[in-house]
Amino acid sequence: MRFLGEYPLHTLLVLTEKPGEWSPWAVAPVPMVLAASAGWIWARAAGDAAWGWATAASLLLLAVADGALFASLPRRELSFGPAQTPFLGLSVARWLLALITAAIVAFTAAVPGLVWGTGAAIQVLALALTAHGTLIAPFRLQVTSLEIPTPKLANPAPPLRVVQISDLHVERLTRRERGLPDLVAGLAPDLIVLTGDFLSTSYNSDERALSDLRWLLDRLDAPLGLYAIWGTHHVDLPEVLRPVLEAAGVIALEDRAVVLEAGNRRLWLLGLNCTRDLAADGARLRALLAGVPPGEFRLLLYHTPDLMPQAAEAGVDLYLAGHTHGGQWRVPGLGAILTSSRFWKRYEAGHYREAKTDLYVSRGLGMEGFGAPRARFFCPPEVVVATLRGTGKRAPGDPGGAQVP
Repeated sequence: MRFLGEYPLHTLLVLTEKPGEWSPWAVAPVPMVLAASAGWIWARAAGDAAWGWATAASLLLLAVADGALFASLPRRELSFGPAQTPFLGLSVARWLLALITAAIVAFTAAVPGLVWGTGAAIQVLALALTAHGTLIAPFRLQVTSLEIPTPKLANPAPPLRVVQISDLHVERLTRRERGLPDLVAGLAPDLIVLTGDFLSTSYNSDERALSDLRWLLDRLDAPLGLYAIWGTHHVDLPEVLRPVLEAAGVIALEDRAVVLEAGNRRLWLLGLNCTRDLAADGARLRALLAGVPPGEFRLLLYHTPDLMPQAAEAGVDLYLAGHTHGGQWRVPGLGAILTSSRFWKRYEAGHYREAKTDLYVSRGLGMEGFGAPRARFFCPPEVVVATLRGTGKRAPGDPGGAQVP
């Protein structure tokens, strides 16, 4: 399953940066050549030059629409990736579809007009999906509520509201980031946690991206504070990000546990660096947990969901992760196509429970960097609010809040 997991995907994303360095004038002839070749093949398959001209003309028109769409995104401050790579990828996909329909005509008794019309409808649908995935879906930010009843917090007592923000992947501020502080404030969080990948990989040392991230973090606030962990090692550069987080009052938990108290409510917050060496990371998790008194609520922050089997075995109560983006591109009925998780779809997105451990894998807010299309398909961004609701009683003689069932 590793082929469908993290390493080949990362290699592919790195390769997508190369076309982004090419001049638009170097890219422009590609759809022309593809359109001409598809037209010639269609003319031969249908035995009529008219179908070839129609195919070539339609592919050229679609290429113009695709190029205009991708080029407009940074101008409209919607996303800031290179247009060349997604434009070329979509051009090749359209060419392949034209070849498939031509093959159907050539090797079956299908009516050329019916096959061509069906193919044209699919091509237009692809344009509509691309427009929705780049212009609309990335900005339909959802709030997901998660209820966690626990005997380790007192009842009656106000519940603790933990807001999780994950995978911001800031490049420049868009309306998604600008609206985030007000949205979070409306959730009345007691605690805000950020589970890594603050900047886009393509912008992880960019001064304006760092400034925009600082603007965003400065506007988040919660009574118990803001805590963060680092994300993927090639995305989050601690030496670059640490000053930004410190200036905004965000505490980076680097293999560290802190106890947070509010009245008779208390929890232990554990932040673990994600090295992707699961054996080593699991050992460090167990070492952190060894310092937590029995009966205390344990909230783990770790960037990927891949530590879940070890977290469940170690007795973590709630584990918040991100990294997968929920797949970012999902297929109805199937879900995520790729997840960047070693477990592939086992923990692709949402709420999971194993033993006595609850895991929530956030779809995150941002999108992959490099030359990948800044698009979401059937996978809207999200902010998570986990409500920790006590079902226990305060232990006798313990004013701080240790609980007994």
